[in-house]
Amino acid sequence: MTVTPAVSTIEDITGLIGAELGPSSWREITQSDIDRYADLSGDDNPIHVDAEAAARSPYGGTIAHGMLTLSMVVRHLREIYRVQGASMGIVYGFDRIRFPNAVPSGARIRVRGRVASVTEVDGGWQVTLPLTFELEGAEKPACVAELVLRHYR
Repeated sequence: MTVTPAVSTIEDITGLIGAELGPSSWREITQSDIDRYADLSGDDNPIHVDAEAAARSPYGGTIAHGMLTLSMVVRHLREIYRVQGASMGIVYGFDRIRFPNAVPSGARIRVRGRVASVTEVDGGWQVTLPLTFELEGAEKPACVAELVLRHYR
């Protein structure tokens, strides 16, 4: 699947307001990803890393950490959104994060969203992107979150 990103220059960034983003490509979250995240974060809850214990859970197997799913945002966003000519871009934060559906090990997710607002800040622009992390084959998304980015001139 070829993805066409919404692209703007830093000078014309307000032109992105209302732009639909994505969807990105599907990406699998493997048990190896889950195990590495558990090791790095210290979150070794059995629902994530113990196949036997997780098999007895309502999920029937291991699931990804919600924060692991959320952390995949950069990988997906790079496919669907770009601002050129900025000296620096940062994740300023997230608002309204929810995890309505578990991501089973081996499942695939993708991201879609839109540019809700672009506000001038000292030295650049703040961009708000409501995002939905879709879970392949599921009606409910894995995650919904409002990402706040800053792009500096």
